[in-house]
Amino acid sequence: MRELTEQELVRREKITEIKKTCNPYPEKYETNYSLKEASQLEDGVTDVSVAGRIVFMRKMGKLSFIKLRDIEGSLQISIKIDCVGEEKYTFFKNNIDLGDFIGVRGEIFTTQTGEKTLRVDTYEFLGKALMPLPEKFHGLTDIESKYRKRYVDLITNEESRKIFLGRSKYYLFLRNYLGDNGFLEVETPIIQTSVSGASAKPFFTHYNALDLDCNLRIAPECYLKECIAGGFNKVYEVAKCFRNEGMDPQHNPEFTQIEWYCAYWNFEDNITFFEKFLRDSIEFLTGKTTISYQGHELDFSKPFERINYIEKLTEILGFEFLKETDVDKYKKKVVDKGFFSLKDMEEYKSLAQLTDFLYKKLLRANIIGPVVMYNYPAILKPLARRNDEDPNTVDCFQVVVCGSEICNAYSELVNPEQQRTSFENQLKAKEQGDDETMDMDEDYLSAMEQGMPPISGLGVGIDRLIMLAYDCQSLRDVILFPTMKPLN
Repeated sequence: MRELTEQELVRREKITEIKKTCNPYPEKYETNYSLKEASQLEDGVTDVSVAGRIVFMRKMGKLSFIKLRDIEGSLQISIKIDCVGEEKYTFFKNNIDLGDFIGVRGEIFTTQTGEKTLRVDTYEFLGKALMPLPEKFHGLTDIESKYRKRYVDLITNEESRKIFLGRSKYYLFLRNYLGDNGFLEVETPIIQTSVSGASAKPFFTHYNALDLDCNLRIAPECYLKECIAGGFNKVYEVAKCFRNEGMDPQHNPEFTQIEWYCAYWNFEDNITFFEKFLRDSIEFLTGKTTISYQGHELDFSKPFERINYIEKLTEILGFEFLKETDVDKYKKKVVDKGFFSLKDMEEYKSLAQLTDFLYKKLLRANIIGPVVMYNYPAILKPLARRNDEDPNTVDCFQVVVCGSEICNAYSELVNPEQQRTSFENQLKAKEQGDDETMDMDEDYLSAMEQGMPPISGLGVGIDRLIMLAYDCQSLRDVILFPTMKPLN
């Protein structure tokens, strides 16, 4: 056990004194307003009961001021000896500290400095903080502490409160938005028996009750399309997904995404729907449709620019990469053009992996946007519908902003014979050393053989969308409790 500081020892001693008067950890307290609501009341409203954590305190002879705070708001409180009585005032001055919880009841008024305040008639002690609040918490030197002790970050950092309150309220917006557009929410398994729905390395686990090796969900895609086969015309899920890959400011192995699927749509319908969805989301979160992100001004109010993936990457590379069938010869051409060395591309074992790497480094990284990137190589999207005019391409799009993918969407492949061939090609890529391929998903193929209508689906990462809206540098800034390496 760590050694306690002097302040922590003093606070523990106060617990003994508090017990002589009241329970330092009472069962409940009745409030009739939140702090935010009370701060908006007219002067003269009486019998106002609120509660919160003390984040500021100025104790004086016969009159003290404190500020109570929660995630949504704060309120100044005045405690006067003439109002609460000498005994209660002395208890307050001697035993109550910053960080403690208190419940108060009284009348609203405005001070001479113009601050809305509650004049206390009576108060109750509601909880002792045994550790003091830090004097300065936010800042580059405390980034890791912010992630490890998010509860303290929320108490002391206004920006963090704005982000996570906005994120919580966004889920309600999201469900209302999709519900108003006819989508129904479902839940699909997190523990799955085949790796499918996206190209990614999974986490594995063991199901003891069934003695079955399983993987954690990398995407809910296949199950949601099975719902379409079962009669849902518009369906979505807010899904926790897990990909056992590296961590950087743009990627976290555990993340949250929303995926929706609509029968009888194609990817053009989804482009139209998503542009409005993203515009409305940004406006809900920020109050405007033009925002600043990492020094770039982004305008979501007008139709997004479009870029043809295959045409643009072919132009950048200077050769028709879609005609490449041997990954080693493909790499040699890239080296000859002076883009990368063989060592730079050593980990990419398949045509799909190499193409995706080149796209991300040479094309996507230089886009500010928002841009609709469309016309993708079929080898990258084994679950997407082949283009009717060119089977080497798929009817797919992504929206790219400041070098990052915001959504991934396409017209879905519903031909079971083509899907089986795509899964077989995935198995061949796995044999070549690509560990981000899908398994042969026979359950999903069975659903396809039962019959599926035309479908278009889309996935958007909630973490990355919130990061964009609030101009954050890292996904960890918008994930309440990111996984951290244990301290030694």
